[in-house]
Amino acid sequence: MSDPSPAPDEHSPTSVFLEVPAEERVAQNSLVFALRDTHPVSPGHTLIIPFRPIVTWFDAAAREWAAAWDLVDRCKDELDSALAPDGYNVGFNAGRAAGQTVPHAHLHLIPRFAGDVQNPAGGVRHAVIGRGFYE
Repeated sequence: MSDPSPAPDEHSPTSVFLEVPAEERVAQNSLVFALRDTHPVSPGHTLIIPFRPIVTWFDAAAREWAAAWDLVDRCKDELDSALAPDGYNVGFNAGRAAGQTVPHAHLHLIPRFAGDVQNPAGGVRHAVIGRGFYE
């Protein structure tokens, strides 16, 4: 992992996430920012995005990972207070085969609520449809 370059100038966006006005951010620090997902799978679904336009989190520097987890924690605290979810899924898609549709790294922080799906066992394992169940 290389050291991140300075954040791109907000007036010359290089990704769809960088085009979102700064006032729509729900949190930020020096290396990453958070937005609510425009197609949420649950109330409060939040994205944590590096300012540096890297394609996947595998391209992130250690400082960016640390900054992202700091923001995950801050956003989780806010969601706990506002929505009181029963759990969370946290993760990212890396590459088209994994379902990545925006070529700018972003973590999903997804609040989960008792009863939001019939059987939540397996959690993110269900990303590969039909293969998430185990005994």
